[in-house]
Amino acid sequence: MSVPKQKFTAEFKQEAVRLVRTTGKSCAQIARDLGVPPHYVVRWKQQQDTQTAAGRPAFTGRGIPALSPQEARLKELERELEIARQERDILKKALACLGQNSTRMGLGRFFAK
Repeated sequence: MSVPKQKFTAEFKQEAVRLVRTTGKSCAQIARDLGVPPHYVVRWKQQQDTQTAAGRPAFTGRGIPALSPQEARLKELERELEIARQERDILKKALACLGQNSTRMGLGRFFAK
């Protein structure tokens, strides 16, 4: 029978890393005190170090990568650009349909290029 996966909150992880940094104890010793496997605390410390070095918040959870404010803004702008492109393409197709229909209806002079 499998053991259910333990889930730890971001606050718990941050507190564990803070204890390692401030008390001078090893990751293994802090892990024993908290009742978690030692490799968890080591991994949390490494994650926090890499995220802090990149200017990102640590421990966002659920596999969602933490983004810096600039990266989040860039992602938002890319989404907006894609929507604008789709709207443009729809309008182009609509104008093409109107242009074809207008020549049949004698309205070609209004859509002349």
